[in-house]
Amino acid sequence: MPDIAENLSEVLRKIQAACARTSRDQGSVELIAVSKTFPMESVRGAWEAGQLLFGESKLQEAESKIAALPSSLHWHFIGRVQSNKVRRLLQSFEVIHAIDSLKLASYTDEIAGELGLFPKVFLQVNLGDESSKGGFAPSLLRAEMEALLQLKRLEILGLMCIPPAAPDAESARPWFKLLAGMRDSLETEFGVNLPGLSMGMSGDYGVAIEEGATHVRVGSAIFGKRSYRVDEELG
Repeated sequence: MPDIAENLSEVLRKIQAACARTSRDQGSVELIAVSKTFPMESVRGAWEAGQLLFGESKLQEAESKIAALPSSLHWHFIGRVQSNKVRRLLQSFEVIHAIDSLKLASYTDEIAGELGLFPKVFLQVNLGDESSKGGFAPSLLRAEMEALLQLKRLEILGLMCIPPAAPDAESARPWFKLLAGMRDSLETEFGVNLPGLSMGMSGDYGVAIEEGATHVRVGSAIFGKRSYRVDEELG
């Protein structure tokens, strides 16, 4: 069994180093420990080592963990969002990372109104135009941004991406730079504040931080290798 406390400490050290390289405060980056597929004991181990923020991508699995673990933990949903599960997602998670269409955003806004909630969300961008991944095409996001901003309930934190597979961390840098540039352009064009960039996973979070990531999704570097591929490797 991996030494979760030791792994977590090493990830935090690398986050600090990446922040130092770009003169950023370490507090400007939130580490999401991606606990999907890992057992309750692993999550508890990370919590006992000081980690409070976790990411899950399967609702049923997440609900059992949320119910059993301390209420002081914070949960982000990082998986693909199905409209028939939006109501339960809004009741269980503080942040949703993968709103990938105006239709889904509008429906989420409607359900949030029924529940009296103001959910925090990221807009997923499909930078590589990959058919296997969800997300707004960059041009479509710009075209629909005004409609997205008119939704009364959603608090849009920023943009999220899962870049195309790359042989090494440095090869992912152009994608992270592209997402950061898109965020900056949208802020200027629409006069809106989009402070968040959810990007970077176990193999490339250091580079993502150098390019402006505010939320990094790190799973295997903390909990160990998964036995199979899940959810387009969101963490």
